[in-house]
Amino acid sequence: MRNKSYSLVLGVVLIAILAVMMLISLIYTPHPVNGMNIRERLQAPSLQHWLGTDNFGRDVFSRVMVGAQTAFEVGAVSVCIGLAGGFLIGTLAGYAGKWVDELLMRATDALLAFPGILLALLLVTISKPSLFQTMLAIGILSVPSFARVIRSGVLQHKEAEYVKAARGLGAGHANLIWIQIVPNIASSIVTTAALSFSTAILVEAALSYLGLGVQPPDPSWGRMLNEAQSYLAKAPWFTLAPGLLITLTVLGFNLLGDGIRDLRDKRS
Repeated sequence: MRNKSYSLVLGVVLIAILAVMMLISLIYTPHPVNGMNIRERLQAPSLQHWLGTDNFGRDVFSRVMVGAQTAFEVGAVSVCIGLAGGFLIGTLAGYAGKWVDELLMRATDALLAFPGILLALLLVTISKPSLFQTMLAIGILSVPSFARVIRSGVLQHKEAEYVKAARGLGAGHANLIWIQIVPNIASSIVTTAALSFSTAILVEAALSYLGLGVQPPDPSWGRMLNEAQSYLAKAPWFTLAPGLLITLTVLGFNLLGDGIRDLRDKRS
């Protein structure tokens, strides 16, 4: 159990550090985020610019700080969208059963049949690329994951003895779902949310890298990687900062999700 506890603690620590950096960036950055100075372009890390400067002379550290806002915003909003849609579909499919279950699950299977990044590209390119479109596309992509987890939990618990007892005492459908079933599948939902958060950050970075996510001059870790690729040999620090933050953020949420799952899994 110690290794599993370490995973949870390490995940919380990583996320906490990144969250603090994000919160600080809301009120302070060492330099103006979009302040250009061509005379200082591609400078190496120094006391004045901790992570160096980019191809427009902008401070890389300030931009990765604000880029954390984009990552957390995309993750939070897309997870909320996926959870809302997945909860509705999963609960209805699992609780109603029969043809309703079959219809809704085949619909989610159809959505899962598309490669995730290709479906995200399709949804984003239908209209003008923007942060909102990115969050909406990623949220739709995460609906099947939530729907399947919630449906599985509802199917497992709806015939349990305590649910039958509550039904026998006259509890309505809303009471059975919200009071009897949902609390018992909450850990699975939280685990899925943590893993979906990390996936959302990766997809946002990929879309921004391709120019279909966050639009300039707003900073995004994926867009920063796109801008840095032409200067990889000359200014490697330009690539290292956003790439490392993407890795640490995804690792943190994956460790958090695994830790929560193992902590609540009695079979462990």
